[in-house]
Amino acid sequence: MRQNTVWATILLVAAFAAHAAQPVATGHGGAVATISDEASKAAMEILNTGGNAVDAAVAAAAVLGVTDPFSCGIGGGGFMLIYSAKDQRVIALDHRETAPAYFSPGVFQQDGKAMDWSATVPNGIAVGVPGTVRGWHEALARYGNMPLSKVLAPAIRVATRGFTVGPNFNRIATLNEAKFARFSSTSKLYLRDGKALPVGTHFRNPDLADTYRLLARSGVKAFYEGPLAASIVKAVNTPPTNPGVSVLSARMTLNDLKDYEARLRQPIHSTYRGYEVYGMPTPSSGGIAIAEALNILENYDLKSLPRAEAEHLYLEASRLAFADRNAYVADSEFIDVPRDGLLSRDYARERARLIDARATHGKVAQGDPYPYQDDQSVPLRPQPVLAAEPAHTTHLTVSDREGNVVAYTFTIEDWGGSGIVVPGRGFLLNNEMTDFDFSGPHPNVPEAGKRPRSSMSPTIVLQAGKPAFALGSPGGSTIITTVLQTLVNHVDLGMSLADAVAAPRLSQRNGDRTQVETLTGFPGSAQARALAKFGHQWNETDQIGAANAIRFNDDGTVTAVSEPVRHGGGSALVQKP
Repeated sequence: MRQNTVWATILLVAAFAAHAAQPVATGHGGAVATISDEASKAAMEILNTGGNAVDAAVAAAAVLGVTDPFSCGIGGGGFMLIYSAKDQRVIALDHRETAPAYFSPGVFQQDGKAMDWSATVPNGIAVGVPGTVRGWHEALARYGNMPLSKVLAPAIRVATRGFTVGPNFNRIATLNEAKFARFSSTSKLYLRDGKALPVGTHFRNPDLADTYRLLARSGVKAFYEGPLAASIVKAVNTPPTNPGVSVLSARMTLNDLKDYEARLRQPIHSTYRGYEVYGMPTPSSGGIAIAEALNILENYDLKSLPRAEAEHLYLEASRLAFADRNAYVADSEFIDVPRDGLLSRDYARERARLIDARATHGKVAQGDPYPYQDDQSVPLRPQPVLAAEPAHTTHLTVSDREGNVVAYTFTIEDWGGSGIVVPGRGFLLNNEMTDFDFSGPHPNVPEAGKRPRSSMSPTIVLQAGKPAFALGSPGGSTIITTVLQTLVNHVDLGMSLADAVAAPRLSQRNGDRTQVETLTGFPGSAQARALAKFGHQWNETDQIGAANAIRFNDDGTVTAVSEPVRHGGGSALVQKP
């Protein structure tokens, strides 16, 4: 295997961070990797008291709703990928938010023009019907060992007792001070005198603890019907604004919540160099885009190439997959996604012919997957659009001693979602409706009951019919490139999974420039100079994603991997070190 020095370098940086959690752990039994030590410990508590990976995943997710509330929570939705050891199959559980019944393709237009994206976020109109609680219920009822009341106990404890505000919590709240100041319930919870809570503040969320207690006592119905549902609808339709603030109100109804359903779907299945790769189907675009890019890359022997050449091919394959993703993929309950064509290896070979192995030539057009479909009808050939998609979500990965695996990504969309805390309930509502394209024709325009396209990409990889590794990340549309690059780093470039997660991320989404990280020291590095010779140019950002993964080793041990420095560093635990 090729040696990579990134991991050692980043661990030196992490050693100076005020973070007690460990980003890598190897041992036996169950394992968990999350971005929060409290969440990882909650998952381990459940595993140690007889819960399985599904129970532990929900427990960790509920705690993340307390400790990482600006990225996720019960006011949002997500995608859970489950490997059932008993059934030896992978299940995709979609609990993405849906558009309320009043939505139409023109909901985000004024005078025939698309509204400004950022201006629509902190408003009631941005809020979709939350799916998280329904998703937890379905996961536990079908595949868990424990009731919701049991798995919510750690989160109730954390919300009641509180925790110390760290640098990352403070950083995100500071970035959202203006948004949070719009709403009385939010500013009361997360601001002091209009400013983010300082590092070191002891933060408690008794309202969220009470909400969790209600769910523990009364179950999923308490969220989608009754007083809690009414308070959600009221917060969306008449947001609790501070004096002088005007918002775009919604017209959500109690029936919108009552009628919400999670979906069990067939996962996207592809193969790559002897591995079976399972990802999320639509309305996620992640499974299709990752599979298409891997199909393109399988036309090259990346292991035999210098690293710069292999990474150039990764960037160009990602560019091609994104051109197709942007043009064709949306909620397949509403439009005909050319899924089989996009996943065709013959189509991938056609797309691979467009790659110049010596140089990048910038943006590419979408391909034509329809000849590779059994049904070759062409309902829509839109121009590809890369709309704004915030990079603020969370992902966790859990396994148990029986061999069950969960890769779970869930979100409230933008950092702090819509900015609306439901008064007296302690949780933020999503702004997921801004994931729609605001104008068309396009498959991803808003429609009543539709789920907006997502990039969330929980991924489970099997080898010889058994789990090999599982991973996922937050990061908006950079989720797809994070998961794809981590796969390539691990499978093709020979990095350990820990090195693959820690390596500098390069995100090419069919743009003029490739987005790269300053946090990991990529700009100006030898790696950057080598890729610049192919014509690649950079658009710098602080950090991309916050991945969490688990590797199932040949010797029977398991390795949990989280971030060493991104998002303040993550937490990896195993039952028996």
